[in-house]
Amino acid sequence: MDGAHAAFPSWRRTAPGERATVLREAAAAVRGDAEELGDLLCRTTGRLLSQSRESARVAADLLEEAGTTGLGQAGRTLAGATQALDVVRREPRGVVAVVTPWNDPDPAAAGLLAAALVTGNTVVHKPSERSALPGYEMARRIAECLPAGVLNIVNGDGETGEALVADDRVALVAHVGSTAAGRRIAAVAGARGARVLLENGGKDPLLVDAGVDPAWAAEQIAVGAFTNTGQLCTSVERVYVHESVADAVVEELARRAEALVVGAPDGEATDLGPLVDERQLAVVTAHVDDAVAAGARLVSGGRRLERPGCFYPPTVLDHCTDEMTVLTEETFGPVAAVRRVASFDEALACAGSGRYGLAATVLTPDLGHAMAAVTELEVGTVKVNAVFGGAPGGSADPRRESGGGAGYGPDLLREMTVLKAVHLEAAR
Repeated sequence: MDGAHAAFPSWRRTAPGERATVLREAAAAVRGDAEELGDLLCRTTGRLLSQSRESARVAADLLEEAGTTGLGQAGRTLAGATQALDVVRREPRGVVAVVTPWNDPDPAAAGLLAAALVTGNTVVHKPSERSALPGYEMARRIAECLPAGVLNIVNGDGETGEALVADDRVALVAHVGSTAAGRRIAAVAGARGARVLLENGGKDPLLVDAGVDPAWAAEQIAVGAFTNTGQLCTSVERVYVHESVADAVVEELARRAEALVVGAPDGEATDLGPLVDERQLAVVTAHVDDAVAAGARLVSGGRRLERPGCFYPPTVLDHCTDEMTVLTEETFGPVAAVRRVASFDEALACAGSGRYGLAATVLTPDLGHAMAAVTELEVGTVKVNAVFGGAPGGSADPRRESGGGAGYGPDLLREMTVLKAVHLEAAR
């Protein structure tokens, strides 16, 4: 913290073009070591090797993007008196604390670090203790391109994180991670008036409307629920299927789940790696077991695989009901929990319920239904007819217990700055 605080006056005076150039150099360093960084993430968290290496490349892309968009609008001129100059300046906030998760640490960190740095802030970054080494190694490569003290890395658990966000010298805290951690951060940092940006837990729904091709719907559900073994903040965790297509969708979804290969994350044929640790495995097991005990039908998967490691198969549950934990609490595992609905309106009402508001997916051939979902769903991101995807620079404000504050892109850059009005007249 001392280093970041001491480096801020000099870094904020550095020309924006110079800061952008440094970030592009950092992007090149991360991209050049993408295979090494990906290998480390794979070994630490069980993320598939190909996906781990791609995560490092995406992190490099985000650094490079900030090196371009960070040269955008830095303020505006006001319509003042003719004998004066009135402007609004955007200025860096100061020291920014960036606290990031274990499941996809490279892009999550790179986007926030880049936005904070290119706008003239200095940073103290704490990666999750569950992926401390991968987080450290990527941030180290960025820090080596910067002046001393501009980017600092600390490792530790929640106690370390709490001390960081409680420090009066931290002007803004940006956190990606669990809702529980986000609440603690908001309470500690908010109590002293620091700005807080949170992207926290999710329980993302996917809606399947009548008239949708069942095979395509099953493909979308499988991708959303099983990618990275279900350990993504925007994984599909609730599936609401119109009863007219439900039998065919569930049958095809089970076929796809059973065809996926669960194995070593660096295996060429592997589709799903292990869960990150025994703690996460226990959560997934409990949610599935509770659902089956409460009447859900286990269509495929549902039991820990008997092999070394935290392996759990892609699991399909049918006839889930609203009170089941698997439809209310974040599972963060390879589980597709299906609830059948009689109409699109019922699906929309179910999808809009609950504590979270991160993202939602709607599969429908009906434009009216699509627009109703876009309008009515209180989530940060609505995806129509594609479970993943989106243009670069898209900003989204998570809702309810999923957090608050701008996502990546120009809006995040604005969040990293404060406004100052300036009125300038010539001396008389």
